Amino acid sequence: MKLTFCAMKLTFHAIRRISPPARARFLALFMSVAPMAHAAPLTLNEALRLAATHSPAIAAAGAQERGAQSALDSALAYPNPEVELASGVSRPRQIGGTSGRNELLGLSQPLELPSLREARRQGAEAGIVAGAAALGDAQLKQHSAVKQAFYDVLRRQEEARLAEENHALLLLIRNRVKIKVEVGESPRYELVKSEAEALAAQSAARSGELRVTQARDRLRALIGAPLAQSFEVASEPPLAADLPELDELRRDLLTRQPQLKGAEAETRRAQARLEQERAARLPQPTLKLSAERDPEMNQWRLGVVLPLPLWNRRAGPIGEAVAGVHRAEADSRQVHLGLLAELDQAYGRYQIARSQVQTFESGLIKEAESALKVAEAAYRFGERGILDYLDAQRVLRTTRADFLNARYELQAALIEIERLRATPLTEGKP
Repeated sequence: MKLTFCAMKLTFHAIRRISPPARARFLALFMSVAPMAHAAPLTLNEALRLAATHSPAIAAAGAQERGAQSALDSALAYPNPEVELASGVSRPRQIGGTSGRNELLGLSQPLELPSLREARRQGAEAGIVAGAAALGDAQLKQHSAVKQAFYDVLRRQEEARLAEENHALLLLIRNRVKIKVEVGESPRYELVKSEAEALAAQSAARSGELRVTQARDRLRALIGAPLAQSFEVASEPPLAADLPELDELRRDLLTRQPQLKGAEAETRRAQARLEQERAARLPQPTLKLSAERDPEMNQWRLGVVLPLPLWNRRAGPIGEAVAGVHRAEADSRQVHLGLLAELDQAYGRYQIARSQVQTFESGLIKEAESALKVAEAAYRFGERGILDYLDAQRVLRTTRADFLNARYELQAALIEIERLRATPLTEGKP
């Protein structure tokens, strides 16, 4: 239901003359429809901005980065001293001894070796790099996913438009055939065939509308911001289809990709943990200072407590740290190989889709349109039957659908390469 222009121009006094139940229904309808009537179509930049603001994945990665910053503060902190206070009563065991109170004040300060603190600091700094890389990777993935979903909505809308145009055309053909059958110029099987084609086109049009709704729902879920139930997306120019050579794309990936930086940082953090465990194998001294007073004398003590690594030489933690280094190095190699493989696959899809788009644009669609015109003229003059006309129309419909799929497959490959390359692509005509 839509508000008419006259209804929207009702004055306040006119509204007051309406009965309270009708007034309430009118105001509810106005509040629900008026914002939608003035809502502008969602642009790609606005969708990316909303996703960057409301995305839970980016928020989680940002919290991880802030936690890594706090971990550095923990790594640089010195161990706290310990204070010991004691008081009691002294009773002599021999006759003539002095009785009274005794008191003890002690201070202990653990001392860390420089090698242990340095290894812990390096591990925390590597964690900061890993956190920043995780945030960058989350932003890239979110950016790519929103772009893919946005262009998928445009694709489904275009498919729905083509399906609706095809349905309207087949209805027109069905009506023409019906008239010819009624006047006896065409056999009845042509009407049956045309009605079957019209029903199939109607089903395809409804399926296209459903796919548009599903694509909008996916985009809304990725953005994470409240949007209207049937929001519109603005048309966007296609991404530039001219890419550098594959070797240059690989160099960009190896230089800029956050996943690689994160994997390298995790390897450095694992190595720092190994150095930390090895440094912890050395005894860490504790400096002690105490003052004791009893009824007969005052005592001052200064000493060092040094643990003896006799039973536990930290073989287990060191072995775990060594295994962690090997695992981190293997994960880094796996990320390296996996990203290069993804880039090769995306580049292959890009080349195939670009070749298909160029084939369609070079004249394939025009040829299908010309064939349809010839078949339509032949059908009108009685030289061809309805089956030939419908076949030509089906060929044109299939060609347009294939061209649409090739265009958006090209866009999808470009967006994937943009994510892997970690460099935004410019917009332009492919």
